[in-house]
Amino acid sequence: MIRNFKPSNNKFKYEKSNLNFAVIGHIEWINFLKVDKLPKPGIISHAEDSLELPAGGGTLIANTLSELTHNQVHFFTSLGNDYFGKESYKILEKKGLKLHVNWRETPTRRGFSLIDNSRDRSITIIGKRLAPKFTDNLDWDILNKMDGIFITAADKQIFKKARNAKILCTTPRVGIDTINNSNVVLDGIIGSNLDPDEFFIESDLIKKPKYIIKTEGEKGGFSIPGGKFNAIKNDLPLIDSYGCGDSFAAGIIFGLSSKWSIEKTIKLGTVLGRNSIESYGPYPNMSKIIK
Repeated sequence: MIRNFKPSNNKFKYEKSNLNFAVIGHIEWINFLKVDKLPKPGIISHAEDSLELPAGGGTLIANTLSELTHNQVHFFTSLGNDYFGKESYKILEKKGLKLHVNWRETPTRRGFSLIDNSRDRSITIIGKRLAPKFTDNLDWDILNKMDGIFITAADKQIFKKARNAKILCTTPRVGIDTINNSNVVLDGIIGSNLDPDEFFIESDLIKKPKYIIKTEGEKGGFSIPGGKFNAIKNDLPLIDSYGCGDSFAAGIIFGLSSKWSIEKTIKLGTVLGRNSIESYGPYPNMSKIIK
């Protein structure tokens, strides 16, 4: 079945796949708040809406990939054995993900995402990011069967195991030292060129990946190799930019696993990123994309 994307005046087509994907990473329980203004010292702001859901980079990439393939997406993660961890598990399982969870006594990471009337956004995170470890009693051999794997949090041993997949991508947020110590060649490193926590230069890497892709918000971004690319112009009002970069990253792993050109792959990423800013909260209305 052919799916049609219509970003602005462009047409973009792809066929929903039977590819097998896994995501290895983290989950955060986020309270999304629509506020009249972002907090300032001594000033009380009021929230007109509140939404609480499991989110975080690993969650959003896994959810987006599950919308792009007929097959169940495997999500390897770690959660606190608490209310927020158990609720995250129930919600994501209902969304169709196959979760492989290491349960810990450390609390599940939580946070707040605030967006005001001018669409400025601020995120505050509480607690330690819980990342899976290769020593966790999880079925890591499943990774050998994957067409594509994306990692948002892991150790070097997981990277080595995940390299058995046809395509392996990650974010610089896992840590350049972790990437270098794994001694694997990646197909892609995807991150924001505007986020200090994701900043790195090519010479920081011991082994050069096939692609380095850096996003720059509404300016688009650039790929090495490949050059600059533009963001998709948005015809509808911007609602909430949470998860825009993660949706873009899901498009990249999907395109590379589908053996597309880097140009077509990035185009899908920009479409998914564009659509994520048209809805409130972590999960865009995928019916706007897949018709």
